[in-house]
Amino acid sequence: MAERDRDESGRPRNSRPRDALGRPLPHGSTGVPRIPDDLDLPPTESLAYAQTLLEQGLAFHAHEVLEAAWKKAPPDEKPLWQALAQLAVGITHIQRGNITGATAVLRRAADVLTATGTAPHHIDAEGLARYVADLVDDLGGAAVFGRERLIPRLRGDRS
Repeated sequence: MAERDRDESGRPRNSRPRDALGRPLPHGSTGVPRIPDDLDLPPTESLAYAQTLLEQGLAFHAHEVLEAAWKKAPPDEKPLWQALAQLAVGITHIQRGNITGATAVLRRAADVLTATGTAPHHIDAEGLARYVADLVDDLGGAAVFGRERLIPRLRGDRS
């Protein structure tokens, strides 16, 4: 059996390069830059970074940024950050052609976003909940999405 990549604490890590959709490439390939495992940004910077990645079509990488924020978030914000990470994962599934997986994870994200109400950091939870609901509806109709359709606006203040 091949030996797995591990970090200094012994946890499994995948050091293989990845493509723009986050899929592992063979060792030695040139992939897109990875998001550091220890990323630690303030919430507004995490949102801005994730938004930029979404706009570049790098939803998997946006998910990694949002997941890092989720892990560092105060307990009362964790469900919201998790929902944002799930939104990015759902978009990744759409980009990869996995409509069933996209629908499942987007529905979970929508449930939390709908229940959030007023969100911190100018996160547009209400607008995102509508965006996700519309996206899930369109997935049921086997719609084909252009790049612009897969770029949600994370913040209501347009920054």
